Amino acid sequence: MELSGSYTFEAPKEVVWNSLMDPHTLARVLPGCEKLEETGPNEYEGVLKVKVGPVQGDFQGKIKLDDVQSPDSYSMTVDGQGAPGFMKAHGNVRLEENGPQTVLHYDGTAQVGGRLAGVGQRLLDSSAKALTRQSLDGLHKQIKARQVAEAMPAAAPVSSGHRTPEAATPLPAYAYEEVQAPSELEFALGVARNMFEDLVPEGKRPLVLTGLVGLVLFIFMNWWSNMIAKKVVKRLRKAK
Repeated sequence: MELSGSYTFEAPKEVVWNSLMDPHTLARVLPGCEKLEETGPNEYEGVLKVKVGPVQGDFQGKIKLDDVQSPDSYSMTVDGQGAPGFMKAHGNVRLEENGPQTVLHYDGTAQVGGRLAGVGQRLLDSSAKALTRQSLDGLHKQIKARQVAEAMPAAAPVSSGHRTPEAATPLPAYAYEEVQAPSELEFALGVARNMFEDLVPEGKRPLVLTGLVGLVLFIFMNWWSNMIAKKVVKRLRKAK
């Protein structure tokens, strides 16, 4: 399985790099992540709860960063195993400045085995895309929330009804609401969206969506009319 793409952050390169190097931040935004902690220089261990189609369970994995070129790029090796099977992956991450923005480029390959390999290539690809996209979206929201919080004026003590700017207290780095990782339902919807985009050409998507909406409405109306009919029949029987 191969995965590659890019993502644009509305933040300086150093800010994005520091967030990528912070396991606390990554654990908050990675779907299904139950633990991610540093065990040594550029080495981490984590637990990821995986649900791909009918296969679900916990993966315990080790992550190692190599060829770290701060704040530009690094390579990553992942080795995980658990009830769903095993996964071995290698990837590369590179940051590129684009004015006030930062573009993250990523590519990698992964090998999976066990029950996880039995769900089908298309579902695996869509799940990997959803996991990557939702993680990057969450990281972007976290970075923007931190930037807004750090840009707020520091609170200053009040004395005799007057504020003293010189005595202002700096705002802590984590004095903001942290972004939550996507729920299991949100992740499943992301997988479904990726599968839809892979299967249906972009020009035909509006037509297909219209058809799907019509089908859902038809099913709902059919269910509703049957329920009303059953109630009417029940009342008529009682009236007799």
